[in-house]
Amino acid sequence: MRPAKLTTPFLFAAMLALPGCAVFSDAPHYRGIAVSQHDIKELTPGLSRQDDVEALLGPPTFTPQFNPNDWVYVAQVTKMRIGRTEGVKSQNVVIVAFNSDGTLKSVTEKNYKDAIPVSMEQHKTPVPGGSAGFIQQLVGGVGSYNPLGAAQDTSGGASTSGANVGGGGSSGTGF
Repeated sequence: MRPAKLTTPFLFAAMLALPGCAVFSDAPHYRGIAVSQHDIKELTPGLSRQDDVEALLGPPTFTPQFNPNDWVYVAQVTKMRIGRTEGVKSQNVVIVAFNSDGTLKSVTEKNYKDAIPVSMEQHKTPVPGGSAGFIQQLVGGVGSYNPLGAAQDTSGGASTSGANVGGGGSSGTGF
């Protein structure tokens, strides 16, 4: 009976360590429209039309703003990483290009390795009136909350957008 008493703490410690194992890791998330090689082979440049492509692949993920004759299908596999942030494990992009009359011109495939890294700009946009000090940042927004979304003008004039009150700009975009 003595060996059972010794193994119980070890079994309990092993059960506590199991949640860190890969068996309990988060499952990958599949997003977008995955286009298979079989589907691409069924498309014939010069013969297939936009209706044929949409019937086979479905509607595109997006069309570029300046070239509506290109249809883009994006599929990603993401998985949770440390700190509950998602990381892209794989990505496949299929660009279907059409002529102006709606016939298929070409099909191009790109994957995650073809991506171009874009770095963020570190400079800040200057704001009229200088920069706010610590105290202004701490208490600057006190009293400006309005659950209705727009600032109320009690002087009899027109109401202004809550995003532009005191901003000094005239666009009202908040940028």
